[in-house]
Amino acid sequence: MPSYTHLQRAEPVLVAHWLLAYIEMILRDASRLTDCAARLNYCPLGSGAVAGATLALDRTIAARELGFTAPTANSIDATSDRDFALEYVQAAATLGIHISRFAEEITLFATSEFGFIELPESFSTGSSAMPQKKNPDMTELLRGKSGRLLGAATTLATLLKGLPLAYNKDLQETQEPVFAVADTLEPMLQLLPKFTRALRFRNERMESAAQSGYLNAMAAATYLVHKGVPFRTAHEKIGNAVRFALEKVWSWTS
Repeated sequence: MPSYTHLQRAEPVLVAHWLLAYIEMILRDASRLTDCAARLNYCPLGSGAVAGATLALDRTIAARELGFTAPTANSIDATSDRDFALEYVQAAATLGIHISRFAEEITLFATSEFGFIELPESFSTGSSAMPQKKNPDMTELLRGKSGRLLGAATTLATLLKGLPLAYNKDLQETQEPVFAVADTLEPMLQLLPKFTRALRFRNERMESAAQSGYLNAMAAATYLVHKGVPFRTAHEKIGNAVRFALEKVWSWTS
């Protein structure tokens, strides 16, 4: 298939190469969520309203029994800290951005202009007026839901940005964005694998697109470099060759 820069055909690549780019994004998303889980796993119990308790409490007991890594170290921080919530929603929002980018490319590649992908019937709808259409409902909804994730992350960051230590009533508003993100992200992650498995690639169309448009120009320039031509000169020569070929095609068709 063609790879793209500036949404213009660049070089031929394997379909697997393109798909694995999204795997790299997913792996980073997974590592962010794993890191987040490690940082949030500290027990605030025993912090009291702000300065701990006057009773002789062994805070390690509650932390241990509830499966936390350890108690939080500072009660003032513990009563006002929502970094764990912010980090979670921001990691989720980044995951949403990656899902949205994938959804956008699938939407583009399913158009007749590209024709690289056949959308699965079970995740698409027809037009209410035009019988020939198959609309990419799934990918459009994924793009839209990703906006909700970004909105929740912005809401939470805005709530926290000007708060003094320690607890303030504003903090009760931080719960809603966290639950909203979880409720939005869960069905996205449940449906996306089913949708992806149901996609069908139009291999002949993709291969044909990769073989047109002078996508081997970079390889030709590299060939000249191996022959001892400086890359700047090779780049110019191949560019002139492509321009000459295009002018010939235009003259034949006009």
